[in-house]
Amino acid sequence: MLTESEARESVVYLARTIFERGLTPGSSANMSVRIEGGFIITPTNSCFGFLKEHELSRLDSEGKHVDGPKPSKEFVLHKAMYDKRPNDGAIVHLHSTYATLVSCFAELDPKNAVLPLTPYLLMRLGRVATIPYFPPGDVRLADELALVADCHAGVLMENHGPIVSADSPEGAVYSMEELEESCKLMVLSQGLRVRPFTPDQIRELAGKYGSRNAPQC
Repeated sequence: MLTESEARESVVYLARTIFERGLTPGSSANMSVRIEGGFIITPTNSCFGFLKEHELSRLDSEGKHVDGPKPSKEFVLHKAMYDKRPNDGAIVHLHSTYATLVSCFAELDPKNAVLPLTPYLLMRLGRVATIPYFPPGDVRLADELALVADCHAGVLMENHGPIVSADSPEGAVYSMEELEESCKLMVLSQGLRVRPFTPDQIRELAGKYGSRNAPQC
């Protein structure tokens, strides 16, 4: 587990790299890190490109605001995932272009929403779930996320975007990047003849890497 100082430094550095690569626009993203006794999270209405360590929000272990600016209203989502994934230490939610577009697709498989065209999505995140649409910050969205978070480290919220959980801030960012790239491939391959993984190939990857992503499933 990172110290508070390490968590603040990591959030500012990684968030800036996300912003500079155009993975999320404006003030549309949030990121949190679990620390001893609570969490560090980006403030409400903040931009990933201009964060400062001393301006991040700190919450206690129950999610109560302790100090710093008002935290993101979407911490309820983070808390829902942390509660179901006690070994994870960081969560990222973006409005990245392709993952958000896929979250708007009709008739996605709620337990396997993103077509894995390469091994890396399954290796990094496993199967990606979807949950129904509710307005941002709505507690019902957090309730839906809690129903799938123990078995899914990556989730698409319908007509909203992706959220991922990992053991470290870097791991969460890498997972989000892999999810965005997989969604990009899924979108670009629409109408093309692609070669999906066979059930045996999926089982092989799940057996080798699945315990990291879904330890209770």
